[in-house]
Amino acid sequence: MKLKKFATQIDEHTLEELRVYAKSAGRSISSVVTEAVGEYLKKTSVRPAFRNAMDEVLTDHADLLNRLAK
Repeated sequence: MKLKKFATQIDEHTLEELRVYAKSAGRSISSVVTEAVGEYLKKTSVRPAFRNAMDEVLTDHADLLNRLAK
């Protein structure tokens, strides 16, 4: 896939967190942003009815899901 440059703005705190994360993961900021934007687009393209139902389950059962994650 061909990469294209683009410019945007981000708040200082988030940028610093991004830099720290990318460095600790041994990745470039570009690769982290590309992955994050791709995941965001996939998430937001899910049918609204399904997403609403999923959000409701996650909210209603947050305690149980947290316990299962441990």
